[in-house]
Amino acid sequence: MRRRDLLALSFSAMAWHPLAARAQQQAVPVIGFLDPRFPEDVVDRLREFRQELKETGYSENETTTVEYRWAENQLDRLPALAADLARRRVAVIVASGGADVVLAAREATPTIPILFIVSGDPVKLGLVTSLARPDRNLTGINFFNAELVAKRLEILRELVPGAKRVAALVNPADARNTETTLRDLQSAAPSFGLEIEVLNANTSREIDAAFETFGRDRPDALFVGQAAYLNSRRVQLVQLAASRMIPATYPGREFPEIGGLMSYGSDITDAYRRIGAYTGRILKGAKPADLPVVQPSKFELTINAQTARMLGLTVPQSILARADEVIE
Repeated sequence: MRRRDLLALSFSAMAWHPLAARAQQQAVPVIGFLDPRFPEDVVDRLREFRQELKETGYSENETTTVEYRWAENQLDRLPALAADLARRRVAVIVASGGADVVLAAREATPTIPILFIVSGDPVKLGLVTSLARPDRNLTGINFFNAELVAKRLEILRELVPGAKRVAALVNPADARNTETTLRDLQSAAPSFGLEIEVLNANTSREIDAAFETFGRDRPDALFVGQAAYLNSRRVQLVQLAASRMIPATYPGREFPEIGGLMSYGSDITDAYRRIGAYTGRILKGAKPADLPVVQPSKFELTINAQTARMLGLTVPQSILARADEVIE
């Protein structure tokens, strides 16, 4: 081959490689992940999400990339963070951590597929018109915890039979969950002979202040509401309940795993596994309208027997028999 032809071939190859590399980069789908918390608050859940995503053929930083946006417990940042993901034209947005996150994502884009994880009924929240056939660009997981209020209160009353007054700790910033929780609590409480006292907390200091009131006006038990922020403060909540010797019920097993008395709710890690699977299906071309909203088929009752003994409580055999896990 003549030297002139060889040089031409070399220049052609040099010009082709950057174009090929750029095309390859563009072919890698980008996932947007929007959450109201800090990343360290959902480490275990993200692990399940990534693992299930990998099972569908998409490994983070290999065959897909993830753009994370964390509101760091400042819900007013969610619209701007969602708009940023929409501007980047990600392939799908995973809206994790409550209805406010989903609504921010929906406001940001009418076309990019949005996969949600919510604790309330997505039809009542106005996210979809049907669970079986979601419309528009949204579908996801409803893990139901916001609708288990009466059952949690019933089990708490069974575990603390002498209880008359229950303090309900809720996050006012999470308005939709809080409204549902308080409505269901006030509706269920009379049938169990209980009075409900509402305590609001949206910061770590407000949580401390709420527990300070127990020194002056001690309740018989504590009901911690479902909220992304309260979940992120679970270590603080469990430690304060222990220091005040207050029996408490929580929405997820993460609480009794670190010393909380009891929880009743769906398996939230399973919700993240399922949303990982749905994300993979969207990346392969599935439409949100063709993916029904997933609901849990099983709810977990977790009891920390060691904490019960510390509080001087005897866990009834009826509860032990129903418990999915008893932590010793």
